[in-house]
Amino acid sequence: MLPPPRFPLFDGPSPLQPLPRFCTTALDGRVEVWIKREDLLPVAFGGNKLRNLEFLVGTALAEGCDTLVTSGRRWSNHARLTAAAGAMAGLAVHLVLSGPRVEPPGPGIRLATMLGATIHQLPTADRALREATVARLVEELRAEDRRPYVIATGGSDAIGAYGQLLAAREVVAQAEAVGLGIDRVVVPSATGGTQAGLLAGLPDATHVTGIAVARPSVELRPAIAAMVRELGGDVDAEAIEIDDSQLGDGYGRASAAATAAAELLARTEGILVDPIYTAKALAGLIGGVRSGAWDGERIVFWHAGGLPGLFEPLD
Repeated sequence: MLPPPRFPLFDGPSPLQPLPRFCTTALDGRVEVWIKREDLLPVAFGGNKLRNLEFLVGTALAEGCDTLVTSGRRWSNHARLTAAAGAMAGLAVHLVLSGPRVEPPGPGIRLATMLGATIHQLPTADRALREATVARLVEELRAEDRRPYVIATGGSDAIGAYGQLLAAREVVAQAEAVGLGIDRVVVPSATGGTQAGLLAGLPDATHVTGIAVARPSVELRPAIAAMVRELGGDVDAEAIEIDDSQLGDGYGRASAAATAAAELLARTEGILVDPIYTAKALAGLIGGVRSGAWDGERIVFWHAGGLPGLFEPLD
């Protein structure tokens, strides 16, 4: 795949940091864990979706579009960052956000509104309703002589995942600079774009373990495999590593394991994670280490961002 057009949204890599106290206190020193701080990317509270949006916005501009349309849940990291990216590029942004509604609105909607996005809030979390609303909105915008560019939920298509492929190359270079050989990357996997990009960009010997936080592995694997192939990689869908154990009661619903994991990281390293994506992935990492399956490995935990989710009223 040729590099898509790019609209720069940040410069410089996100930090790669060791977690020595977390490893000693929470994991009994069985593994060496480092953290990739995508939460520290410098736009609108940060988050890994900025990487997707560099290429999605770049493509929209190259195609002469003047409006970005995307969708997600009301706490969506991707939706908030799309609003920010649109503001930076001078593009209108429409966000179709599924509910249920809360009053007063949570930080996701408040921040997206502050960034200039037009919010279309739905009453339920029904995926079919969200997709139908996006389709109707696109027709309405075209009738108004607007030129909309539709971004998939989570920015998860091959164009967006190309940004994550570059993130994979970035972390390899950072690890080489400090003499770290990465055995495994653990990443929250919601729509699969981040995991696909990492699979396409990391060496074949590096395990990429996705912790499912929204959709089960049976849905994620074929979607991830398709994106990897579009990026020029070769992957067997059944060999893609996805852990379903942290899904709990569903997307956007806190779990006891995720809460405990978040507290362990906060109290050993002073690092916060959101309860929707990253805390569940952290719980998956802790479970994998405590199972004994990863003893002796050098692991990078992918902090995807989404910190405003700490203040969302969850379903």
